[in-house]
Amino acid sequence: MEFNSYMYLGLGILSILLLIYVYIKTRNSRSLLLFVTMVGLGYLIEAVIYNFAHSYQYYPKLIKHDSFYDSNLGAIASNALTLPAIATFIAILRKNWIWIIVLVILIAGIEWTFLKLNIYSHNWWKIGYTSLGLLVYFPLAKVFHQLLSNPLKGFLHTIFLFLIVGPFSGSLHIMPIMFLSNRYYELGWYESHSQDTTAFSAIFYVGACLFYVWIAKQHWKLKWLKYVLTPLLMYTVNVLLQKAGILHSQVWWDPWYYVILSVILLKLTVSMGKHLSSGLSKNT
Repeated sequence: MEFNSYMYLGLGILSILLLIYVYIKTRNSRSLLLFVTMVGLGYLIEAVIYNFAHSYQYYPKLIKHDSFYDSNLGAIASNALTLPAIATFIAILRKNWIWIIVLVILIAGIEWTFLKLNIYSHNWWKIGYTSLGLLVYFPLAKVFHQLLSNPLKGFLHTIFLFLIVGPFSGSLHIMPIMFLSNRYYELGWYESHSQDTTAFSAIFYVGACLFYVWIAKQHWKLKWLKYVLTPLLMYTVNVLLQKAGILHSQVWWDPWYYVILSVILLKLTVSMGKHLSSGLSKNT
């Protein structure tokens, strides 16, 4: 394992320990739910500035066969662990603006260090952009924390449900591709298949999540119909993408993985929808 890998793994482990500390300190599920919500928000932001605009590049050197997928792993470490964990710490433990500013400076310092160590690089991004973004992201976590304390309905219920399901849908879609090379998407948007795949995977997971949220909120008498329609639709989408020359499956189990995953994610969406509707007490 190389130096780069230890740096990224160390940052990830520290983030997990921080999240564990917050949970032990409070002993309630709101900290975990808020964490996942902030991951979902981070994924959407990253889809725009990283997946499509290629703002920066990570070099964790954990995935050897493809440098772009390796960079994706660094992006996931940042947006699925470090920043959401710190945001959860700030919101759940009710930290004030002094804490927020200090933590923003700390993250800016880590970013500067990674740049100097050549384990991360900017394309057009600046450290200042990170700092300004976090000055919105961290206070927003406190707002989300308050909203999640009460039963949600209507538009807010839909938004939070989408943000919560998003990290599971996005991660479980792209991770097998990155590590197992089970498929790739070819659109001709970028120079490499891995860049095309990363960009289209973001579109795919967002579209899938919108469908999961929509169908989960439908009050059909035959509830089992949702669990028949969803995998059929996923299978159909995969077939259509293959016929269009966009999807290239490279292993026999590839389409079936996403069909089965769609059912699991729908079940998760239904369960989380009920959870958000009933509200979260301080001690649960």
